[in-house]
Amino acid sequence: MAPTSQTQQQTGPLFFLRRGNVMKQSTREALYGYVMASPWIIGFVIFTLAPIVASFVIGLYSTNFLNKFEYVGLHWYRSMFVDRLVHKAFLNTAYYSFLTVPLGTILALTIAVMLNQGIRGQSIWRTLYYLPSVVSVVAVSLLWRWLYEPEIGLLNTLLRSIGIQGPRWIFSVGWAMPSIIIMGLWWNAGAPMLIYLAGLQGIPTALYEAAEIDGASSFRRFFAITLPLLTPTIFFNVILGIIGSWQVFGQALIMTDGGPDNATLTAVLHLYRTGFQNLYFGYASAQGWLLFLVVMIFVIFALRSSAFWVHYDRG
Repeated sequence: MAPTSQTQQQTGPLFFLRRGNVMKQSTREALYGYVMASPWIIGFVIFTLAPIVASFVIGLYSTNFLNKFEYVGLHWYRSMFVDRLVHKAFLNTAYYSFLTVPLGTILALTIAVMLNQGIRGQSIWRTLYYLPSVVSVVAVSLLWRWLYEPEIGLLNTLLRSIGIQGPRWIFSVGWAMPSIIIMGLWWNAGAPMLIYLAGLQGIPTALYEAAEIDGASSFRRFFAITLPLLTPTIFFNVILGIIGSWQVFGQALIMTDGGPDNATLTAVLHLYRTGFQNLYFGYASAQGWLLFLVVMIFVIFALRSSAFWVHYDRG
């Protein structure tokens, strides 16, 4: 039986020629895509991937990058388990993280909810709340260091005016880390506040109108509509908060330099001292990898737990 015209089109030379043209076109499109993305790829490889690999290799050596480069294997990783300063630094950072992430979430969400009520001068208030986020850590730390001065600082001056003797703030072992946490909450509330505000404005108003018709109070509407629909946004900010809180460095360095009595010594500050002050770059690299593993554990825990409390609109 003679082949049909459709069979001839699928087996003839013209079919393979067309197929070859299609493959060449798809390859060409893929090549164009890689060329367009090449600046980011090159930057990622040079400035991110290569330093990550190099830090792991450096962590296997005892080196000061001047006249010493000795292979020590996992010695630095074993040393961290018995180094009390490393333990102190990671405990302080955990203390900072466990307080700033939930308190920062509540503070930023509260501000966003208030600004979402259609108050007068909303754009001005939004700018004022966001403004601290664009100020450098150096300026913020110097400002709050002056506020925390026990004798001439603004906070204790205000407290004395109402008959209260204020604490020594960053100059006290017990108040040093809470002082940095208070400053961090004020400084970091602006960016998540804007994200929450965008999430709030994305919630359909019809849901609130229907709930109001059913007689639901504002308290009930918040916990039955606003909070569940905002959980993806909360989850996003929590992940960023976890990562950022474990990298706290500038305020501890400028305001207290890790003191008093290592009360504000954080993981990144101790890593900085180990590498750039004491010139133990291998030990510093090992501490960096430990910090990475700790952050990854908490992020994975947050990702796994999101299945129980994050609600996505499936349409």
